[in-house]
Parts: sequence; C-alpha cells; structure tokens
Amino acid sequence: MLMYFEEFGKGNEAEKRERTLKKWKRDWKTELIEDMNLSWSDLSTNWNLNYNKLRKE
Repeated sequence: MLMYFEEFGKGNEAEKRERTLKKWKRDWKTELIEDMNLSWSDLSTNWNLNYNKLRKE
C-alpha cells in the first residue's frame, strides 16, 4: 500500500486537494510519490524527518 501526504492549514483545503487527486491517473499519482520519495523508503521509520528538506535533495 502506498501513502502520500500533504499538509494543509484548513480542512476544506485538504478535502479539495483529495478530490482532485482521486481524479488523477495512477501514473500521475506514482510520479507525485516519487517526487517526494524517490527511493520508496518507508516514511513511517522516522516520523520526525523533515520532508521539505527531503524533497529538495
């Protein structure tokens, strides 16, 4: 199972984004995940990891 996440300040912003992503093709979603986590590492192994820094590497 794959998981992708984004952070939002307001719940309605998150809901809008979720509805948008549900319409995307699987390939697009995979690309989105790989932009954040190219190695497909288990993100739960270090919940305190700075993902904004990871995206820039």
